[in-house]
Amino acid sequence: QVQLVESGGGLVQAGGSLTLSCAASGFTFGTYGMGWFRQAPGKEREFVGSITSRSINTDYADSVKVRFTISRDNAKKTLYLQMNSLKAEDTAVYYCARRNPVSGSYDYWGQGTQVTVSS
Repeated sequence: QVQLVESGGGLVQAGGSLTLSCAASGFTFGTYGMGWFRQAPGKEREFVGSITSRSINTDYADSVKVRFTISRDNAKKTLYLQMNSLKAEDTAVYYCARRNPVSGSYDYWGQGTQVTVSS
């Protein structure tokens, strides 16, 4: 069965860096686009960024462009989110998700990892 497990969250000071990982299993990871999303307290889940199956294209929300980088290692079946210059407003639960190639929507989600940025 499809599983996505995020890790790497934690508490970091503003201006600091953190790298999240998402370990995938139960499907052919290298053939799916993947995405990162986040949900802050009291807010709706929002798109952070995405990457195509072979890392040819990436896309980012304006709020994280330049500061965040998405990458993947298909051999390790792992998705990454490198976050630099973190701000208090980046505090949220971060989720990875698999993009369905037919519908274009995200069909499987991890359980999330908490990122807290102290100002």
